[in-house]
Amino acid sequence: MSTTLPPLAARNARIAPFHVMELVKHADALAAAGRSIIHLSIGEPDFTAPPPVVAALERAARDGDTGYTQATGIEPLRRAIARWHGDEFGVDVDPARVLVTAGASGALLLACAALVNPGDAVLMSDPGYPCNRHFVAAFDGVAKAVPVGAAQRFQLDAAAVRAHWSPEVRGVLLASPSNPTGTSIAFDELGRVVDAVRERGGFTIVDEIYLGLTYGHAPRSALALGDDVVTVGSFSKFFHMTGWRLGWLVLPPAWVAPVEKLAQNLFICASALAQRAALACFEPEAMAVFRARRDEFRARRDFIVPAIHELGFGVPVEPDGAFYVWLDASRFTDDSDRFAIELLEATGVALVPGKDFGAHEPHKWLRLSYATDMASLREAVARMRGWLASRPVR
Repeated sequence: MSTTLPPLAARNARIAPFHVMELVKHADALAAAGRSIIHLSIGEPDFTAPPPVVAALERAARDGDTGYTQATGIEPLRRAIARWHGDEFGVDVDPARVLVTAGASGALLLACAALVNPGDAVLMSDPGYPCNRHFVAAFDGVAKAVPVGAAQRFQLDAAAVRAHWSPEVRGVLLASPSNPTGTSIAFDELGRVVDAVRERGGFTIVDEIYLGLTYGHAPRSALALGDDVVTVGSFSKFFHMTGWRLGWLVLPPAWVAPVEKLAQNLFICASALAQRAALACFEPEAMAVFRARRDEFRARRDFIVPAIHELGFGVPVEPDGAFYVWLDASRFTDDSDRFAIELLEATGVALVPGKDFGAHEPHKWLRLSYATDMASLREAVARMRGWLASRPVR
């Protein structure tokens, strides 16, 4: 017997599909048919958790450390995260301000649940990580994406915040370094952004999940700008624990208890096993591995950016963090979506078209992830060179 289902909540219509996953499915189908596929698409490190972390996981499982933890996370991990902020970024963080979450996505959901009322607008950059728009939409807020270009390093600056602030705007959601561009906000400019938001009584959330993967300059956390700034961290990128789903928030002291209440109800707690294992991330042996891998990511960047230039793509801003390059493909196409599919089918090289990352000239842009080994990067460049040589230049 067929029945008519009730309508879904209206917010579902405001959340777009994640288009990159459709391209990945297409690539996987080609691979299943026997094609050689080089993924420069997914934002996932090719490295996995180092041996000390795996050993800590196994030890916790054997010892039965698998029960619920407090919603804010186990105390030793909160202390370790706070200490890491001091060691790595030179900021003094009270462990009581750290709330361990089910991934950075869980952190951003909790932050938006705490701060966004229905109809509130949140400023963010276009291009930007697509899920950030949808975290806001999940609480019936409005993501107000501001077009930004190379002159702004594809980031919001204070002038843009002042120009686009309106009565319904409640705050800003930044990412530094950013997905998809790999660019950071200069620290002085970040300070001006925070001041502009503060003057207007708004909140500032800064996604710092790639801050540990910064190249060419010392990374600085937005936490140095005041206790009213909210930051998001993750064990997925610098620590290479993507599927372990573990992240954190650093909150203003007065907001810890309200957000803890939300975490208790929405998540209960992050994975107990992942939390116990993550403690080993901060041991000297594991940290040496992470820093060596950061050097490898930098070497990949230093190879791929000149190679992409040589192929004829534009890279108007050299990435200084994460593992992405934001490519201007307009020399070859006026439809980066079609171009990405043709490139995949012709060469087996998977890049991500710009349409996932915003509405500002998405047809021009492709995102390349260099979170893969150097041999694969070299092979991808060779394949693209051969294919592009047969194509007309616009």
